[in-house]
Amino acid sequence: MPTLEDVYRFLLTPRWLALHVVVLLVIPAFVLLGQWQFGRFEERSTSSHQITGNLGAAPVAVEKLTSPGGTVSTQDKYRTVTAKGTYDANVQLLVRRRVQDKAVGFYVLTPLITANGTGVLVNRGWVKAGSTADAHPEVPAPSSGEVTVTGRLRPSETEETSGIRDRAGLPAGQVLLINTEAIGRRLPYKLLGGYVELTGQSPAAATAPAPVPAPDVGEGGGLNLAYGVQWWLFIGVAIGGWALLIRREAADLKAATATGGPDPDPDPGEPAAHDKPGSTVTR
Repeated sequence: MPTLEDVYRFLLTPRWLALHVVVLLVIPAFVLLGQWQFGRFEERSTSSHQITGNLGAAPVAVEKLTSPGGTVSTQDKYRTVTAKGTYDANVQLLVRRRVQDKAVGFYVLTPLITANGTGVLVNRGWVKAGSTADAHPEVPAPSSGEVTVTGRLRPSETEETSGIRDRAGLPAGQVLLINTEAIGRRLPYKLLGGYVELTGQSPAAATAPAPVPAPDVGEGGGLNLAYGVQWWLFIGVAIGGWALLIRREAADLKAATATGGPDPDPDPGEPAAHDKPGSTVTR
């Protein structure tokens, strides 16, 4: 009658030792991947709630949230702001490679000069690209006279935050990034940090670029939560599969021993029965 030690001796063979190592490596990897997804869920959920709150908050003057040469904090991103002044159409810029409605075009960026002489960049909206890459698109002129604009406050763009690589040699009046610091060097007045994504204007413009859609808040990281649960379920699958293989192998060994058959998975280092010391070989 085989002992328990005899039945499970196969667990120490090289093939099974390799399987043990794989399982022991996979389990902590799945734990870490699940924790990372749960962390992303928390981060995106917090961001989603914050953006939703900022979009629904009452408008405030843009000067209350940013200053000349300053920056826009993460907490104020997409906050609804207002600004009063006149557009400086002479230094209007086009922001290249902006996609809207599945078409490539430009954002129309026009400084608004306020009563105290400072400026704030206003993204007036999107226009479709011309027939060629260097063709100048049709751009509605900004309103003349004093206007009050309402929009979403956005931080300046950088290569790191936007994923867009800046480069020189662009056509005159065009940029790749809405970077307040870089654009401000060209202007004779100071710019407030960040820019305003236009959502409304009073008095309304006769013609205007297509408005930029509101940000897609999404499901607040719901997919990350699902992926986190999925990775942790994989831990159970790995352990369950490992245990199932062990039980199946042990059952096969018991069955082979009971019927007097050969060991289905002998230890490669174990000598055969007829080679063991003291064994009798019948010829």
